[in-house]
Order: sequence, then structure tokens, then C-alpha cells
Amino acid sequence: MLAPFVLGGGILYWMYRDFDFGAMRETFLHGMNWGWMLFSLIFGVAAQLFRAFRWKQSLEPLGENPRLMDCVHAVFISYASSLVIPRSGEFTRCGVLARYDGVSFPKALGTVVTERIIDSLLLLGICVCVVLSQLGVFSRFFDVTGTDVLGTLRGFTATGYWVTALCLVATLVLLTIVLRRFSFFRRANQMVGNLKEGILSLRGVRNKPLLVFYSLMIWVCYFLHYGIAFLCFPFTAHLGLMVALVSFIVGSISVIVPTPNGAGPWHFAVKTILILYGLADTDAVTFVLIVHTVQTALIPLLGIYSMVALASRSSKGAPVPD
Repeated sequence: MLAPFVLGGGILYWMYRDFDFGAMRETFLHGMNWGWMLFSLIFGVAAQLFRAFRWKQSLEPLGENPRLMDCVHAVFISYASSLVIPRSGEFTRCGVLARYDGVSFPKALGTVVTERIIDSLLLLGICVCVVLSQLGVFSRFFDVTGTDVLGTLRGFTATGYWVTALCLVATLVLLTIVLRRFSFFRRANQMVGNLKEGILSLRGVRNKPLLVFYSLMIWVCYFLHYGIAFLCFPFTAHLGLMVALVSFIVGSISVIVPTPNGAGPWHFAVKTILILYGLADTDAVTFVLIVHTVQTALIPLLGIYSMVALASRSSKGAPVPD
């Protein structure tokens, strides 16, 4: 349980061990546009709302009809729980609906598996399009700077290689844990059947265009949540849409590594891309630290709000299924 925190904390320590936090504090207090930052948080909330809308829709073909607000609360709480135990959110939100709406846990988990597949395919499609569209940009960058890929790799520090290796190992460990968990479900025939039914639930969704819309809006909001933050700082406001998109994709892939909200791997990956596009090292590490910290702070606030709302409803005597 401590390993994700140790990994993330180790990467952050390596990145910021010699950093001038006094300069970053000045940027945080006086050198950034907080109006844009607060505006970006709206899309962070919207992404979670669209995820809740899509989840409710995917549960309906299974005969499960939870309250919409309970789906929202479950999603909010799931993101918060993943800050404490990385990757626990998928199980937590299914448990919330099982507790408050009597939704079958295995069926709900099956729909979550399907969601992950959809999100992975969308991310893969976006990634391919961005990489293909940026081949010329990278080529021109290397020509202008006299840098080649092999030269860049040779200049990569030993610590950088160790960080990359540790991220790969952590990802393999996570996959092993997930496979073991699913091996438990395979030993329970009824649960496997319900899980499979949840995975295949999309076949019965009535309004498939609406499901596609929700799926697209989740990722549009994720991007706006991150991309608008570029407008908060004078040193990133000029970088443009494509730089924001490329760094967003790289950051989204990096959070596969099991650390709280991608802390560490996300900072390392996004900082590296921003430097590749010409941003000064100090500005890059300042950007990733402030943006990740502020936007991560939103997650526990939403989780606490939902836990209080559900607890308040229970204390007023609202019926809760056994």
C-alpha cells in the first residue's frame, strides 16, 4: 500500500531536490492568472459528471436504475479513494451504488471494465492522431536544434533511466494484482456471470449516440481541465493548442503508473514534453507542480462533499437497500 506513495514521492524528490521553491511561491501568489485556473476546475467537475451520466446509462440495460445523484456521488468518492489507494476507485464506486441503491456489485464492476475499454480506445485514437500530426514538428525541432533521438537518449541521466524502469516495474506489479483479483472472480461462477453481463451491457443501451457523446465529452473536459491551465502562466500561454494536446496525451498515459493521481510520473512526463517544446526547465517544473497540486486538491473536496451528502441522507431516514 505504501509502494505507490514511495514511488511517487521518490520521483518528486528527485525532480525538486534542488528547486527554488521561493520563486515558485512568488509565481503561485502573484505570477499566475487565478481566473483561468478556477475556470479550468469547472471542466474537472464536468468530466466526472459526464462519467456518472454514462455509467447510469450503461447500468440501465442490466435492470439497475440507481439515482443519478448517487452515480455522481459514487464517481466523486471513487476519485478521492484513489488518492488514498491508487486504482481502488473502480471498486469503491461500485460499492457505493451497492450500498445506497442495491445495485449488483459484479454487474456494476463489469460496466466499469467496459468503460475502461472505451476510454482506452479513445485515448489510443487521440494518441495516434496527435503523434502522426506532430511528426513534422518533432523533425523540424531536431533539425533546428541539431538534436537527434539517439543523442537525446545518450544525454538521458542514469537517474532518468532508473525512474523510467521503476515506472515500468510498478505498472507490471499493478497488472499482476489486477489479474489476481479477477482470478478470484473466475472462481465464483455466479459473480463471473454478472461481471460478464455488466461488460456486455452496452449492447442493450437504447441511445447509443448519447453514450458516444458522453464518452467524447469526458475526454474533451479532461483536456480543457488541463489545457486551460496553460493560460494561467505567462511562460506557457503562448505555447498553443498542439503543445497542450501532446503533453495532455503523454500525461494521460503516464498515470497508468500506480501513484496517487499520477503524482511523480505525470510531473516527469509532462515536464519532459514541455522542455522538448522549448520551455525553460524551471518554468516547466513550476507549471507541473502548481497545476497538478491545485487540480488534485479539487478531488478530495468533491469526495468529501459526496460522503457528507450520502451520510446526511442516511441520517434523515432515507431508505438504503440491504
